[in-house]
Amino acid sequence: MELVVARVGRAHGIKGEVTVEVRTDEPELRLSPGAVLRTDPASAGPLTIETGRVHSGRLLLRFEGVKDRTAAEGLRNTLLIADVDPAELPEEEDEYYDHQLMDLDVVLEDGTEIGRITEISHLPSQDLFIVERPDGTEVMIPFVEEIVAEIDLEEQRCVITPPPGLIDDHAEIASARDAEADGAAADAAKAGDEKSGDDA
Repeated sequence: MELVVARVGRAHGIKGEVTVEVRTDEPELRLSPGAVLRTDPASAGPLTIETGRVHSGRLLLRFEGVKDRTAAEGLRNTLLIADVDPAELPEEEDEYYDHQLMDLDVVLEDGTEIGRITEISHLPSQDLFIVERPDGTEVMIPFVEEIVAEIDLEEQRCVITPPPGLIDDHAEIASARDAEADGAAADAAKAGDEKSGDDA
């Protein structure tokens, strides 16, 4: 099956190198010299990685046949695609390929349905699950240990423990605040009544 492993960014220097936005947890495996990758658009590839190096925290690649800045710039925004065996699992425990997580049902620990994963966004700081709710709206769930309690591939579900406000509807948040305000007002009124009683 196809797995998007990177997106080509801007050209770097004049010798054909490009920056890449990495979209795989295994760049050393998927983006190593000699790897042959398909592309989107298909007309840009296939591309064979000639060299790779890290510069100022970014991965730079050079492809065979891409010898100057003009050719490198022509690859900008091209998606790099690797062929992966659907049965293959990441080397590290508790890591998953995007295709394994797509369409998982997202539920709370008590079984309450939140929605299903329709997209995975790979940001520099963390990954995000884009979850479509039953009413068609979307919610973003950070893929971090504090929130994602369990990934069960056999049951095809993702159990989350979201902090307050992450998946609540705005109306529910507002009503909760109103309730708190009403409670505070009631407490204040009660305190006032008790004070009046003391004065009497």
